[in-house]
Amino acid sequence: MKLYYKPGACSLASHIMLYEIGADFEIEAVDTVAGQTERGQNYRDINANGYVPSLETDGGEHLSEGVAILQFLADSNPERAYSPAPGSIERARLQQFLNFAAAELHKAWGPLFADGSSDAEKQAAQTKVATKLDYLETVLADNRGFLVGNQFSVADAYVFVLVNWANFKAIDLAAWPKLAAYTARIANRPSTKSAFAAEGLAQ
Repeated sequence: MKLYYKPGACSLASHIMLYEIGADFEIEAVDTVAGQTERGQNYRDINANGYVPSLETDGGEHLSEGVAILQFLADSNPERAYSPAPGSIERARLQQFLNFAAAELHKAWGPLFADGSSDAEKQAAQTKVATKLDYLETVLADNRGFLVGNQFSVADAYVFVLVNWANFKAIDLAAWPKLAAYTARIANRPSTKSAFAAEGLAQ
């Protein structure tokens, strides 16, 4: 398989999971502004939306959208990526947290990374991000180790990446101690360390 990624972006979640499941894969960085891969290919020929991640499967199919890629990896490797059985409450919980990550937390960060956002827009975004972190702190208040079934899953990989963006925007996770401990726990997983190293990111 091949993962098209941008260092530190949401594609990092898929990168972590590829290591987590022990996949045979390669990576290729994308300059989403220039619209080119590091080998000079027009990225929109791979993903018409122009953003990361994209995954080329062993069968030559191209998948886009992070949640779809993560669910594909989970369903293809249920023991290692923890994909609960369809129809189970655990499966619904997994979808709950994946959708929260994509539709709520990921979206809330937008103005903080977008060029041209006003100070007011950035302040409003910080407030909105904080409400999403408040929710996660509440979820983790029962001292669970991970989000679903107390087993690491694709939902944890995605939420971890999004919460970790706080480090890039000077948001102190000390205000959310359960979430800070959860994030540190995932940061210390070998798969996370390997993905960070491969993308040239500091931990």
